[in-house]
Amino acid sequence: MTKKFLLTALMAVFALGIRAQVEVPKDTPQLEFALQLKVTLGEAFGINNTQHGRRTVIPITGGTFEGPGIKGTIINGGADYQLANADGRTELEAIYCIKTDDGVYIHVRNRGIIANGKDADGKPSFYFRCAPQFEAPADSKYGWLNNSLFLCAPSFSQGFNGIVLNVWRVK
Repeated sequence: MTKKFLLTALMAVFALGIRAQVEVPKDTPQLEFALQLKVTLGEAFGINNTQHGRRTVIPITGGTFEGPGIKGTIINGGADYQLANADGRTELEAIYCIKTDDGVYIHVRNRGIIANGKDADGKPSFYFRCAPQFEAPADSKYGWLNNSLFLCAPSFSQGFNGIVLNVWRVK
């Protein structure tokens, strides 16, 4: 009986000493601005009530992009495929190509989330972030796009018929 009591007491003391202690990492990733895309869009169309939710397709008709050491046009023919559920959450996947001013084609696949909801205090909230992936020729001066993670956030500007995406590279 004494051994059982001592073992239980020892386990209790040990358990109290192992509280979840989280240290904030000192090497928090930094972001650096990579480019801005000004994407022109065509007329959206939708497919209501699929087994996965409401599907919306938004044609990508062109546009321009520019950042430090990179500049060019967005090629007509891509699309933004969105899937919305009844809870106000939309998953998106935009697939398109860009062409740099010096003639290099780069494939872009941009996945993200749009969420309308409420924050912890019950106030309305809006979240829209994406993570573009680039496929550039590895032997080009744009090969660095293949070897980094990127984040982007939209901005909407008056007088521009489309969406502006600001893209940052995770350092």
